[in-house]
Formats: sequence, C-alpha cells, structure tokens
Amino acid sequence: MDITKLIRTNVLNLTPYSSARDEFDHEAEVYLDANENPFDNGHNRYPDPYQKDLKMRIAELKGVSTDKILLGNGSDEVLDLIFRVCCEPSIDNIVSHNPSYGMYPVLAAINNVAIRKVNLDMGFQLNADKMINTSDERTKIFFLCSPNNPSGNLLNKAEVKKILNLQRGLVVIDEAYIDFSSSESWLSELDNYPNLVVCQTLSKAWGLAGLRVGMCFASAKLIKVLNAIKPPYNVNQLSQRAALNALNNETGFKRNLSIILDEREKVEDSLRNFSCVTQIYPSEANFLLIKVDDADKLYRFLMDRQIVVRNRSKEYLCNGCLRLTIGTPEENKKLLAGIEAFEKDKKE
Repeated sequence: MDITKLIRTNVLNLTPYSSARDEFDHEAEVYLDANENPFDNGHNRYPDPYQKDLKMRIAELKGVSTDKILLGNGSDEVLDLIFRVCCEPSIDNIVSHNPSYGMYPVLAAINNVAIRKVNLDMGFQLNADKMINTSDERTKIFFLCSPNNPSGNLLNKAEVKKILNLQRGLVVIDEAYIDFSSSESWLSELDNYPNLVVCQTLSKAWGLAGLRVGMCFASAKLIKVLNAIKPPYNVNQLSQRAALNALNNETGFKRNLSIILDEREKVEDSLRNFSCVTQIYPSEANFLLIKVDDADKLYRFLMDRQIVVRNRSKEYLCNGCLRLTIGTPEENKKLLAGIEAFEKDKKE
C-alpha cells in the first residue's frame, strides 16, 4: 500500500520550516541563530525540536526505531496532525466506532472533516464489516480505541485486522490505556501494515498527564511527513527532561502500575456488594465502567462529597453508567465509602 496516496497534495509538496540547527546537528560553542536571550537560566534556549534523547529512550522501551516515532504536545496534538496530513476539509471523511474517545468528533469538527460513527455491538465489541460498509473512497482514517474509552475493553484483534487488510485508509489505534492491559500492543504489527498508526501517551500509566507528552508510532515515511507539519518546538524542554527522567525509573513505574492493577481488582470486588450497582464491565484500563440504578443521583451525591467521577449516561450503550478511575488506595476507600453512604441514604 502506498500511503503517500492518503496524504494531501499540498502537504506532500510543502517546504517544512527549517532552522539553522537543522543544518548544524552538533553542539556549538556559540548560538546566535534563533534570537534567544543569551543569558543562561536553564530555559533560555529552544528545546530540541526532534526530542532525540527522549525518542531514543522510548525506542529502547518500545522496540521501535526512532524514525518511526513522533512526539506531540499531548496525544491530542498528534491526532490533530494526523487529521491535517490526510484529510481535505469538507471533502474527506473519517470512520470511528461509538462510543469512543470524545476528541475524535471534536477534531473532526475543527478540521471540517465528516465523521461517520458506527455503533459498537453489545458488549462494546467492534463489527469490522459495519465499519467497512460505512466507509467509501473518501475515507482517509479509521479511528479505533483499544482499550476503549469509556468501556475499558480491548477490541477484537481479528476484527481490527479486517479493517487493516482493507487498506482503504490509515488505521489509527489509540492505545492510551495499553499499559494497564494484559494484551500485547499493536506495535508488534507495525512492520506488517504500512497503514497502521499506533498512538500512546505518558499521561496515564506513566503518571505524566501534567507534562503533555503524546507518542505516535507509524511508518518512517508517514512520520517524516508528520514532522514536516508539526510546530517546530512542540514539546517543551521541561517536559522532555522530566519525561526522560520518568522513563529511566522503570522500577517506580512498575511499582505504581502494580498497585493500580491490584486496586482495580479490589474496587471491582467491593462494588459487587452494592445493590445500586447492577453491572460492572470488564476493564483492561485504569478505570471501571459500572451501571447503577440511578446514575445522575449517585453522580451528584458523590460530587457533594467532593468525589468526582465521570457520568457517561448519555453515551451509546452507557445508559445509567458511571466511569470510575482507579485512584490511590485511600482515594478508592473514599469512593466506596461514598457509594455505601448513598445506599444508606436511599434506605432512610
């Protein structure tokens, strides 16, 4: 598959922004090219525009070469760049399943690109034939979220491969929650599908939401084009340094991840004791989607106790559902105590 056919002509033909430091890729004694303040305060120089040190560490951890990695100011910037590379406004379309991550339709609207939503089957499972039948010759991207948000389940691999094998557009698999999953990442299939794009983040399992560092893994050809249109210094110096420090602390990462997974199991077991909880959906993420007998009332009750969860009742297949992030053991105890208080309040 020639993915250049999916890229907008004007993007393929553009001359990317270039600085003197693109031409001088070494350490210099004197930098007088970028009109920076010369007095060193630790932040007076522009950051590395290609985040070389950080990418090298990510490449080691993920088993992917650096020329197949793009970093963004959060995953939302990465997703927006993919839209802008592939989709002609008011002409092309994307296909996504429903329910899914809420930024896909927002980004589609911002870029004036039609989004075609395909409802998931019961159990929040993907039906590839329905996705394919909804697409056409102007479909540039299929957006899939696995583990899915808000349901927490993995999408069936065989169904995903049907869409990949169609080779009609890019297949972007959003793996924001993959570190919490027992399943292997789609990164292992990257070399087998030129139209596969995998997005991950340091915001969730790595605990770096405040830094805003998103990751995109794709063919070197596509990454080169994405680099050509990204803002020159899109990931700031502080984020690059802090992210690299965190990635070098695998021991701390594994410890915290283990606690979260253990707490997910404990919270799920405890939720089964509440009569107001009518269903708990299987989760491969750091949250649980639960169906309760009065979602709006429980949501407001918890809010009044300064416990913030997410009400997903308006989403397809999520009627009466709340999404509960797994917190620290102390936070989870407060959540469960809040639900217990809600049940007692109902009986009085």
